Amino acid sequence: MQYEAPTKLADVVPLLASANGHGRVLAGGTDLLARFATGAARPTLLVDIKHVAELTVIERDSDGGFTIGAGVCGAAVSEHNGLCSAWPGVTEAMELIGSVQIQGRATLGGNLCNASPAADSVPALIAAAARCRIMGSSGERYVDVADIIQSPGKTCLAKDEFIVSFYLPPRPPRSADAYLRLIPRSEMDIAVAGAAVDLTLDDAGKVQAASVALGAVSPVPLLVPKASALLVGSQLDAAVMARFQAIISSSCRPLDDKRGTIEYRSHVAGVLAVRAALIAGQRAAAGERT
Repeated sequence: MQYEAPTKLADVVPLLASANGHGRVLAGGTDLLARFATGAARPTLLVDIKHVAELTVIERDSDGGFTIGAGVCGAAVSEHNGLCSAWPGVTEAMELIGSVQIQGRATLGGNLCNASPAADSVPALIAAAARCRIMGSSGERYVDVADIIQSPGKTCLAKDEFIVSFYLPPRPPRSADAYLRLIPRSEMDIAVAGAAVDLTLDDAGKVQAASVALGAVSPVPLLVPKASALLVGSQLDAAVMARFQAIISSSCRPLDDKRGTIEYRSHVAGVLAVRAALIAGQRAAAGERT
């Protein structure tokens, strides 16, 4: 296996193209290297993007949004005050990935491209309407995070494409997000279910816009537009939240496995989504940013 560590963005695509479909991008390596240790097939070329300066920075854009390089580690996300203030749900989702050591390596790009149904950062990014900038031999394109994962372990990226960065849109007034998950142990475990909610409130405290995404309860992270639509116009009162929970639970498509039954995981997803919505609502109403 050949290892390359380019320092220029323009060199990444030619390297991937030269591998004729047998190259892999090393963003953080916390998933990829673990796979190698279990005997998974190794690529002929490994392209480490951590040395490309543009891929390891977080920038506040002129429109108020944020651009996060695909090589930015979780620790850097957590330490960026502006990003944590604007997108607490996205940052707290990233903070849940692994140990302190893993946080120093793991990236949003790697967590997405690993294409695990239980990836913590992905539902939060989907609820936030995040977009990816992708480069390849055919040029550059932009794709919603919600459209990247096609099935477990598979993305829409071509063999010579890679994610350059993520874009999080500017925040309207009185808006916030939240992410919650359930794991069997207190840390270093995979989610049984996860729920991300992004809300914007009007001046009267009613939900003006909403987005809800789930993780670990379907083959791919799941947007639930019917549940989002139910919240619009409400003040997250008990009756609405009871209906919201029922919609969430009925939308789940989990598997029975050692981590939980279909019924259990569907129920838990509903509970988590309600709690996340209430937290997001409280944050939006108070202007809270963590």
